[in-house]
Amino acid sequence: MNYRIFKVINQFAGNSRILDFIMITISKRARFVFLFVLLFLWYRNGIYKKMTLYVGVTASVTYLLSMVFKLFYFKPRPYLNHGVHLLPPVPSKKDSSFPSKHTALSFAFAASVFVYHRILGLSLWLISILVGLSRIWMGQHYPSDIIGSAILGNVTSFVVKLTEQLWTPFVTSIFRSYTHFRSSFRQ
Repeated sequence: MNYRIFKVINQFAGNSRILDFIMITISKRARFVFLFVLLFLWYRNGIYKKMTLYVGVTASVTYLLSMVFKLFYFKPRPYLNHGVHLLPPVPSKKDSSFPSKHTALSFAFAASVFVYHRILGLSLWLISILVGLSRIWMGQHYPSDIIGSAILGNVTSFVVKLTEQLWTPFVTSIFRSYTHFRSSFRQ
């Protein structure tokens, strides 16, 4: 079933230069949308600054967890086991298909923002879904990789929020350092 769903989505790759361009752009450039949102939020008031720091914590934890998964679990990419429509850039054959870092980080970011700002978080979740879809479209991940990565990103975000008191000293320290640096820079 996983491969059948993969084929249904991936069969369209290579048929339309415009759609391929859109999917490659989403896959490669969506991170800049997330960074832009993060910068936009950072330059608002204090609560948004702290929120951006928690987003950073969540993204860091998600990235580390995905690296740990890749160390202990190897799942070959679809193009290694099947004839697929593979779009560039082609990942390394040694890189595990699960988890998809693009997808996990997108969902971690979206879920972290959602906790503080529902409408913006939902918008970012939609972009995250497109990121996951683009990874299948490009022939680089199976649907189960995308679903698992989305779960990883979302769960990590909510665990970081639930354990917020553990992260508060770190976030407060960074926030104070920034405030001190900014006030000394203005003088």
